[in-house]
Amino acid sequence: MIINKGSIQSNLECFLDCTTPIVPSQFLPKSEIRNLNRLWHPWEREKVEYFTLADLWNCYDEWSAYGAGVPISLDNRDTLVQYYVPYLSAIQIFTSNSPLNGLREESDSVCETRDSFSDSFSDESESEKLSRWDGCSSEEGVFEQESLWHLNNRLGYLYFQHFDRSTPYGRVPLMDKISGLAQRYPGLMSLRSVDLSPASWMAVAWYPIYHIPMGRTIKDLSTCFLTYHTLSSSFQDMELEDETGSGERKRKEGEGISLPPFGLATYKLQGNVWVSGKSGQDQEKLVSLLSVADSWLKQLRVQHHDFNYFTGIRRG
Repeated sequence: MIINKGSIQSNLECFLDCTTPIVPSQFLPKSEIRNLNRLWHPWEREKVEYFTLADLWNCYDEWSAYGAGVPISLDNRDTLVQYYVPYLSAIQIFTSNSPLNGLREESDSVCETRDSFSDSFSDESESEKLSRWDGCSSEEGVFEQESLWHLNNRLGYLYFQHFDRSTPYGRVPLMDKISGLAQRYPGLMSLRSVDLSPASWMAVAWYPIYHIPMGRTIKDLSTCFLTYHTLSSSFQDMELEDETGSGERKRKEGEGISLPPFGLATYKLQGNVWVSGKSGQDQEKLVSLLSVADSWLKQLRVQHHDFNYFTGIRRG
């Protein structure tokens, strides 16, 4: 494969770009704009662009089946394409207590999920489920009892959450996992980004599977990544500044909504393949994205198993 060596992108930047979903977007009917939650959408806009969760998951369909290809430049000037498979590591979806008209058919399941969402935890015994308070685990530190009501008032109603605690070999790719979960939680397909509170997020674990051309074992390419993404339209008006200073153009209406990671954690980060950028920019970006992910989890008072494992935090 021929790769443009004149590109300024580092390997890390290339990975982030190649694994960022660009979701087909739609425009909200004007009659529905005035019904938006003003705490989550304070700006007055003539047009409101949004995406459905079903369209978001479709972005991961091919990646789940074949892997996402990331062009990598090595020290000896060789180039290859490393493929990564995405897995759903964690997700929390907060919605309004008064769903929009389009979600009426899901109102019953929305009301029931606070008692039943604990079932979405992986590898969990019945005794562990029974030890939960109203569907929340004090042992796992997902939420403290007194904070749940505070979060409901400020950030919306917790429709669904899932934290995978199984080993990588015991997981199924993201698209397969979502398809299974959606059988019990139909909102995972029908909810829209405008229906979700700013606290809604997901984390995707990316594990390397193979590279082309084959035939070489490269230790540096055994790195695993954990990317964090917001799911709410509340963040769409916030243009992410390009840290490299290259001044990327802003997305045009109708091009699809990009969901670049706001946080990142790595595992088995070795060598300098992923810190090949000039002036230490890759290292700074890694530290910054890790810090933001850590702050996000602390704000939501969440213990994310994969984050703790990737960063070497061991919980008794």
